[in-house]
Amino acid sequence: MRTQVNSKSFDKPDETRPTGSQGHVDIVHLGAITATRATFPPGWRWSVNVKPVVGTKLCHTRHIGCVISGRLRVRLFNGTERELGPGDVYDVPSGHDAWVVGDQPFVSVDGDIGGKAA
Repeated sequence: MRTQVNSKSFDKPDETRPTGSQGHVDIVHLGAITATRATFPPGWRWSVNVKPVVGTKLCHTRHIGCVISGRLRVRLFNGTERELGPGDVYDVPSGHDAWVVGDQPFVSVDGDIGGKAA
């Protein structure tokens, strides 16, 4: 059993990765746990900003997390769509496109415990 609290701040991430031509993801590592904070500006869209970099038709990463602010529309490979907003907790499977809705930046926090999600 651990006997102390382990924490880090997204304000001083272990790394920051651009999400294509717009937005970024801040990453902190806590042992087997990785947490990411995504920040996407208005107009950001996975298929426009990230697809050219990764070269896949859709995002192949599963995302489990919570929306902090802004709105994001997600379209799955089968055409199903869902809009996510502040306070929503989500589990988005691999095989999706996503884009910011409205004029506010989208900010979310995802968690990955031992490689089960990102």
